[in-house]
This record gives sequence, structure tokens and C-alpha cells, in this order.
Amino acid sequence: MALRLVQVNFKARDDAALGRFWAEALGWGVSSEGPGVTNVEPVDFVWPDPVAVCVDVVTVPDPETVKYRVHLDLATTSVAHQAELVARLKELGATPADVGQGDVPWTVLADPEGNVFCVLEPREIYRDTGPIAAVVVDCADPRAMARFWGEAIDWTLHEVTDDHARLRSAKGVGPYLEFLRTPDVTVWNRVHLDLLPYRGDDQAAEVARLQTLGATLADVGQGDVPWIVLADPEGNEFCVLAPA
Repeated sequence: MALRLVQVNFKARDDAALGRFWAEALGWGVSSEGPGVTNVEPVDFVWPDPVAVCVDVVTVPDPETVKYRVHLDLATTSVAHQAELVARLKELGATPADVGQGDVPWTVLADPEGNVFCVLEPREIYRDTGPIAAVVVDCADPRAMARFWGEAIDWTLHEVTDDHARLRSAKGVGPYLEFLRTPDVTVWNRVHLDLLPYRGDDQAAEVARLQTLGATLADVGQGDVPWIVLADPEGNEFCVLAPA
């Protein structure tokens, strides 16, 4: 039994507009599974596939604008590419963001709805990830998060220290999932991860397995829906989708 990390879910005021921004930012396409939902994924992509963690944008009433615990790091292939990407993102509506990063080689931006993300300088480790280098989660204890998420999903733990942990699909493709020790960790309720069981696996059994690992059921007002909302040991909400 195992789960796959298949998408990052953004709550938004306008799913179509924010979805268009991220599609342009990543060079991906957009589709919609229904009103109020915009799916952003690579062109000709057959979901799910570990080569990409997709972006789902969902309209909700008046989402808050604070620094959330999860953000995307975008990969670049050269210093020139980084500068070009930052300029293009600003033209699309991104704005510079100050999160106390100081003098660093990466550029911190906010998307049109205030979600902070980073455009990284070229790094060898991210040369084959695709446009998203990593999904980064602020946390208090990277080692504890690595233990939970390393058991929760079928990804391989590549590195863990007191300050950060890094996992990636066991197939060696797609972005990394990284946990970064951060002081004053804030609430994570506008951006969350979606996990998918393999075909033939039982959603309820997977949820029970996650609970034995330390997850708890969470009520975010979801009502009667086919997915199940949980929180990891640090309180980060995530969803276990129904098997595809």
C-alpha cells in the first residue's frame, strides 16, 4: 500500500485567472473538471504520472493572504534563464516579495493572489525536474516530517538533516518534496497536497494506515465529498483522493 503525490492545490479568488498565470509560468496547459476548478498540467500529460506534480486551483470565498507553509521553487538552467523567467513572470503579474530572505541567489516573488514562490538560480540537483524544482514545506522538525511523509507516500528519502529533508519519486523523475526548518511556522490552509491511492487500493485502508503513522482527520468544511481530509503530525492539511 502506498500513496502518490499528484498535485498541489491552491485556493483562490479566481481559479481561472490564477490558473492561467501558473500555466504561463510553467509552460503548461489548463483544463477544468468543473465550475470553480482549473487544472494546470503539462501539455499532453496523462494524469497521474510522477514526471509532474500538477497544480489544481479552486475558487473559494475570500481566501486569506498570509505566508503559507508551502510554496513552489521553480528551476532554471542558467543565470540568463533565471533573469528571463523572472522578467516574464513579472509581466504576467508576479511581484517581488520580501520574506526576510536577505541577499540570496534566488528570487522571491508572489503570484497575482499573493502566494509566494521562488525562482532558483541554476542548480545541478534540479536539472531534470521539469519547471517545478521542488514543493517546499516550512516545518518545525524536518526529521519527523521525513519519517511521516516517507511512509505516507511512495517516494524515496534522498537527504535528511536537522534543518531540511528532501524526497523524490522512486522513479527518479519530477520535482522534489522538501521540508525546511522554519521559525514561527504559520498556518497552512490555503495551499495543500493531494495524494492518490493506486488503482485497486482502498481509500479507507490508506486513511487508516496514515492515522497509525500520526495523521488525524480534519474538518475544513468540506462536507460530503469523495476525498478525505487529514492533517499530518504538524497540522498540515492534505487530501486523500478516491482511487482513479
